[in-house]
Amino acid sequence: MWVGPFVMNKEIIPLLNWVTKTFSKPVLAAITFASVALFPLILVPSTPSMWVAGMTFGYSLGFLIIITAVPIGVSLPYFVGTLFHRRMEDWLERDPKKASVIRLAGEGNWCHQFKAVTLIRISPFPFIIFNYCAVATNVKYAPYLLGTLVGMVPEIFVAIYTGIMIKTLADASNDNHALSTSQIIFNVLGFASSVTTTVIVTMFAKRRLKEMQKEEELLM
Repeated sequence: MWVGPFVMNKEIIPLLNWVTKTFSKPVLAAITFASVALFPLILVPSTPSMWVAGMTFGYSLGFLIIITAVPIGVSLPYFVGTLFHRRMEDWLERDPKKASVIRLAGEGNWCHQFKAVTLIRISPFPFIIFNYCAVATNVKYAPYLLGTLVGMVPEIFVAIYTGIMIKTLADASNDNHALSTSQIIFNVLGFASSVTTTVIVTMFAKRRLKEMQKEEELLM
C-alpha cells in the first residue's frame, strides 16, 4: 500500500525541514500537487511529498491537496498503459503471481472491479506497477479511479501523520530542547496506533484478495 511511511534515515528529517523552511506555503502546495500528480508517471514514489503536505498543511488541507492530485497521478499511467497494452499483457504473463492479483481488477461487474481495485490499493502491492498494468486486465476506468481514491485514503492519512511527526521532531531539534512528556506520549501513541491500523487493514485486504482469487478459481 504505502512505501514504508515509518522508514526514514537520519538525513530525511533535515532535508524535509529545509524544504518547508525554504519555500512558501503556496509554492509547497504546488510542489506537492505536481509531484503526487506526475511522479507515478515516471515510476517515482510520491510519499515524501505527502510527508511535506503533513508538515506544512496538516490533515485537512494536506489531504485536500493530495486527494485532488491522486486522480491525475493514477490516470496518466493508466492511459499511457493503453498504448502498450500488449507489452503489459506480456509482462503479466512472465509474472503469474503478481498477475493473479492484478487480474482480479478486471473480473466481474462494476462493483467487483471497484472492490478489487480498492483492496489492491490497500494491500502491500507495488502501486506504481499496478498503475500501468491495470489496463491489461481490462478494468473499466471508473471503478479503477474510484477504487483507487477509496483505497489510498489510509495511506494518505498515515503519510500526513508521518509528516506531522517529522515536523514535531524537527522543531524540537532546531530549538535544542527535548520533547515534553505529553508530546512523547502523544507521538508514541500516535505511532503505535498508525502501525497497528496499517497492519490490521493490510492483513484484511490481503485476506480478502486471497478469498477473491479462490472464488475466481472455482468459477473457472
